[in-house]
Amino acid sequence: MAATVEVRSLQPGDDRGGFSCGDPQLDRFFQHYAGQNQFRLHLAVTYVAMAGTHIAGFATVAAASVERADVPEDTLRRRMPAYPLPVLRLARLGVDTRLQGTGVGRALLRHVFRIALEQRDTVGCVGIFADAKPDAIGFYESLGFVSLPGVREGMIHGEPQPMFLPIATVAATL
Repeated sequence: MAATVEVRSLQPGDDRGGFSCGDPQLDRFFQHYAGQNQFRLHLAVTYVAMAGTHIAGFATVAAASVERADVPEDTLRRRMPAYPLPVLRLARLGVDTRLQGTGVGRALLRHVFRIALEQRDTVGCVGIFADAKPDAIGFYESLGFVSLPGVREGMIHGEPQPMFLPIATVAATL
């Protein structure tokens, strides 16, 4: 059963306290740091999927760059200059446990894809860089993301796996 959601940016008055995606680190980030990062520090923007008045999920994005050598697509890598390339970073993605498997995550990703295309057309973007939790790697792979084995956020078990989706794939998907 597909959930009907509206995706919009996080608002200061949104009640994040009851949200749980089943991952304590993601829940803590969303409940305590997403607002601070967006409204005070201006590090990232969090988008929420609203099912009525209930937050069904969230996605946090930020501007980032990736080294040309780390781009996994040969054709794209050969065409690019030898300096950091602009990407949209999908830093966090979580879906409320009550709505997992209903399409909320895909709705949030469609929104992120649209943001990446806007970034491509306004300031430049060669793709989306995602910080995939180990249990979400298969989900991202099903969408065309590929692992970036040379780029590691951390070497501890359970750390996010950097993954990449070229902007041409993003455009073709939408």
